[in-house]
Amino acid sequence: MSQIVQAGAINTTALVVPDLYVQIIPPAVSQLNGVPSNVLGVVGTAPWGPVNAPTVLGSMADYSRLFGAIQPRKYDLGTAIAAAVLQGAQNFRAVRVTDGTDTAATIIVQSTCITFTSIYTGSLGNTQTVQIANGSAAGMPGQASEVFDNIAGSANALWVNMAAAINNGNSPLRGPSKLIVATAGAGVTAPTVASYTLASGTDGTATITSAVLIGVDTTTRKGMYALRGTGASVAMLADVDDSTTWTTQVAYGLSEGTYMIATGPAGDTIANAVTAKSTAGIDSYALKLLFGDWVYFNDTVNGSVRLISPQGFVAGLLSNLAPQNSTLNKQLYGVVGTQRSNANLVYSTAELQLLGQAGIDVIANPSPGGSYFGARFGHNSSSNNVANGDNYTRMTNYLAATFGAGMGKFVGKLQGTSATDPTRRQVAGTLGSFLQGMADQGQIDSFSVQCDLNNNSPARIATGYLQADVNVKYLAVVEKFLLNLQGGQSVTVNKVSSTGVG
Repeated sequence: MSQIVQAGAINTTALVVPDLYVQIIPPAVSQLNGVPSNVLGVVGTAPWGPVNAPTVLGSMADYSRLFGAIQPRKYDLGTAIAAAVLQGAQNFRAVRVTDGTDTAATIIVQSTCITFTSIYTGSLGNTQTVQIANGSAAGMPGQASEVFDNIAGSANALWVNMAAAINNGNSPLRGPSKLIVATAGAGVTAPTVASYTLASGTDGTATITSAVLIGVDTTTRKGMYALRGTGASVAMLADVDDSTTWTTQVAYGLSEGTYMIATGPAGDTIANAVTAKSTAGIDSYALKLLFGDWVYFNDTVNGSVRLISPQGFVAGLLSNLAPQNSTLNKQLYGVVGTQRSNANLVYSTAELQLLGQAGIDVIANPSPGGSYFGARFGHNSSSNNVANGDNYTRMTNYLAATFGAGMGKFVGKLQGTSATDPTRRQVAGTLGSFLQGMADQGQIDSFSVQCDLNNNSPARIATGYLQADVNVKYLAVVEKFLLNLQGGQSVTVNKVSSTGVG
């Protein structure tokens, strides 16, 4: 009888029993799959939903269901996401924060018989209703009602059973409530058929500061740090315009491989922005700083055109672009105007030069391609000319995250000093195959991978090291297009036919 085993599962030099041994050998070249580069992390306030818990959503319908309607106030989570959705963003990790004063809506029914409390804090809970009838139901606007029926008992036992049904579910098809929590009291009176509306829910936004959105990086992470491990390749703290937070955002971006999108205060001056950026010392590819020329946004939910941070527009665009691309000269949608454009002020070349030299990007109209709003530089805050493009940050983080996610499988494998060692060949093949695919898709210019005895000496191998050296040449973004025109009656024109491209 033959034996089928995985390669390495048996000692092939110590077989005694005559038999057929079939070893399953994995492919010589493993395949890497790139990590998602379209995940946008947003931190802000909301009238409902879990607090300091990254929540997956992909549309404004998802947002409304999970966090409520967008609010016309600073630091609003929904407003930032709405601006990003207009750019095509559709993969979010949303983190709601509060100032700690948030409360859940609640109501005590029939004196001490039962208390209903919203499952989350926030003012949206004040729209929740509970109907006690033959087939009691709990619900809130925009969501399907939850019905808990066939609840047995009398006197206090009925209230206890009612709370248990709501909290634990009372059938395979009717699980625990996702809207409220019930607490039975000591009351014994029979239920009265009636509808009850919860009240006193608050959002916890009265004293929100930038520090709340930054949060803490402790065991129970809060704010920005709640995004750790979510795979957010781009992230923003909604409306945080405090320059003292920029260095902290840079540190987070470097540690997590996240492109942080920051902004200056609304109505800022160029001189003040340049000074603030220099003072903060954020010369880093990990953060993109937008000038405080805030954007007018048509808020159809609240029926007004209001001023919001430029972050959501740029962050949404970045998350919707492949990592080799820049925001430069890409049209931004949903921009009614900016503070500067509404004042009929166009950025002069001198003003743009000051911003560009300082490493500050800005939403402006016109763009190089026409009369539309777009990011004017496509730069991060680094002063290094070969590392200050959006594409450098996005591609570097993408490659690092992909290699980090997929190459750990080689740890624990065996390595020898032979020039044809299979482990090193698999490493080189895996990396080379992935990068060749990127080159074939027009995402990178060229690459090289070395993983052989030239960079893995026998001494290093003996101490457990395996080294792969990867060089990747990125595609360059056209920023300055120089077109030379010579015209006139005396110009000599020589026409040269060509059958190919050299």
